[in-house]
Formats: sequence, structure tokens, C-alpha cells
Amino acid sequence: MKIKPFAVEEWMNEWEVGAKYNIAETCVDSVSLKQLLQLCGEDEAVFANMLLSRRLSYGDITGMPKFKEGVSRLYKTIAPDEIVPTHGAAGANHHVFMSLISAGDHIISIMPTYQQLYSIPEAMGAKVDILQLKKENSYLLDINELKSLVTPQTKMICVNNPNNPTGALMSREMLMEIVDVAKSVDAWVLCDEVYRHLTQTDVWCESIVDLYDKGISVSSMSKVFSLAGIRLGWIATHDKAAVAAMLSHRDYNLISCGMLDETIAALALSHSDKLLARNRAIVRENLAEVDRWVSEESHVSYVKPMAGTTALIHYDLDIPSYDLCMDMYKKTGAFVTPGDCFEEEHCFRLGYACDSETLKNGLAAISEYFKLVTKGE
Repeated sequence: MKIKPFAVEEWMNEWEVGAKYNIAETCVDSVSLKQLLQLCGEDEAVFANMLLSRRLSYGDITGMPKFKEGVSRLYKTIAPDEIVPTHGAAGANHHVFMSLISAGDHIISIMPTYQQLYSIPEAMGAKVDILQLKKENSYLLDINELKSLVTPQTKMICVNNPNNPTGALMSREMLMEIVDVAKSVDAWVLCDEVYRHLTQTDVWCESIVDLYDKGISVSSMSKVFSLAGIRLGWIATHDKAAVAAMLSHRDYNLISCGMLDETIAALALSHSDKLLARNRAIVRENLAEVDRWVSEESHVSYVKPMAGTTALIHYDLDIPSYDLCMDMYKKTGAFVTPGDCFEEEHCFRLGYACDSETLKNGLAAISEYFKLVTKGE
């Protein structure tokens, strides 16, 4: 199967390790296992002994019950048996498409978003129509445009909420409008929700699965819970036929997730309130810093994110985004992601969930780069 290069991942793989100021990272400041145990108030010796004494078998093939119970509490209506564990949310998105979509199916996906949501079905031979999100509409989906793209052959509508890279957040009302459109043709709605719960205000962040029986939620322990290293995600849906199909495909390409990964995730989810409090504080304080910087930096503008960990920063320099980001990296050490990776030009994606010192120094480095460019250096 031929597939387009995964632009954002190739960029991160190539340059992330050597970055002086990594403000391209999208996970909330990652924690060590020691930090996790401290946050959760767990005894290190007891937990370590439990891990060391575990037989390294396959574990629970369809997922550790305590892990799935923890995931189910992140939703209003999902039961543990409606959850399919996967290797990260990237594995979850891929698994959904491989389980439910065939060549010739009609898919609608938004852009900009995570490239998986359109490149995978396209590579499988599906007919993919793109609904372009626009800055002037705060990067929110236009329902009338969606209606114009839907046909009786539409199998799936793919969205991302909160959005990556813009941080736009669809309301319950907008999600229900999408559900109504999907219901009219009996289509699934796949919603990549890896940044869900990282809101800027204390509001419940709706999930598509609590609103629609054919809604499919994808998420992971990486972004919201600062545990990308355990490579654990999940698919959640009320659609029993979809769950059966995904479990069947899972026997071919996954079998089970790592039992140690699920043990750590189950612990984290049993204290999800503590992790969410920590991580919401980080993204809220850091976004306030970004907002101050944008207001003071004459060369940039943005639609302020409502949730998540990323912002799409537009600049007024006549330089393609890939060239600007590469030149800036080499001259200042500031590492961001070119808008070109999301098929958007004259902008870059900023990740603002790192430690505050890295963020402040990185923003200062971007401003320094703009000064150098405008001086012709």
C-alpha cells in the first residue's frame, strides 16, 4: 500500500532530538514513573515490587479490566467492553480505518488536522473529500459545507476535537449538527480526541461517543496524561458491530497491548483528577504566556486556542514555512513545526505544553529570529 509521507512525523523525527528550545512538542510536559507515583500518592516500593513480580505473559488480550474501567470514566456513557486498547492513538486511528473502511468507500475529513485522518483512507483506495477549516471561521467546521459533501455513499466523517494544530474546540451544539448530518446517511463519525479534557475553562469537553451510537472516539495516554512513553491508546464506541470488527482485525496486527503499559495507565487513570489538575494548570498558564507574546510580537497573529496544547501561528514574512522553520532552527535553536506539514502556508504550529522556561526562551528566540530576518541577516 503506497501512502504519502507523514509530514509532521518526519519533521519531528528529523529535528526534535537536537532542538535547543523544543516548542514543537505536543504532549503536556512528560512525567517519569517516579513523578507519576508521587503525583498519585502511591508507594514506590510497593508498586515496583508488584511490577517486578509480574509474569510477562500476554496479559488480558482485550485489555486489562482496570485500564478499561479507567478509560470508561473519561466518558459519560461508555462501558469497559466498548473500549478497544491500541498502541497509542496513532495505532487507534489506523486500526479504525483498517477495520471499517474499504477501497471505494466515501470519506470526508477536515483539514488542517492530523494527517492520518485523510492520508490513510486515501492510501486504502477510499474517495476522500476535504472540508477546509478557515481562519476567518475560527477553524470551526462549516455545517453547510459538510452537508454539500455528504452523499448516500458516505461511510465516515473524520474530525478532530480539540483540533490539532489550531486548538479550536467544537461545542456540543456543533457536534450534534455533525451527528445529524451523519445520521442522514448512516455514517460513522470518527473523532480524534487526543487533546480532550485540556480545556482553558472548567467545562466538560464533550465526546462524540456520548452523542451518537455510531460515533467513534480515539484517544491515548500521551497528550493529556503526559505518558507518551507507554504507547497506549484506545478506541471507544457503542457500535457493537464496529467493536467486533476491530477486535477481529486486532488478532492479525496487535493481539494485545503491553501488560506493563496497561498497569501504569490503570494507575494513572485511577488518579486522573490529579493528573488533569496538573496538566490543565500547565496549558492554561503557558497559553497566557503565548497570548502575551502574540500581542507584543508585530509579525505574528493567531486564533487563540480554546483547548489542547497547540496553536497555529501566522506570520507576515514572505518566506515559505518550511524554509522559515529550518532557518530559525539553525540560527536560534527554536524548534516549531512548519504549517506546510498541515498543508497551510505562512504559519507554524507551536506546542505550548512544555515547561514554562523552555516556552519563554523559545518564544524569545522566535522574536530574535524575526529581528535578524527583517535586518537582512
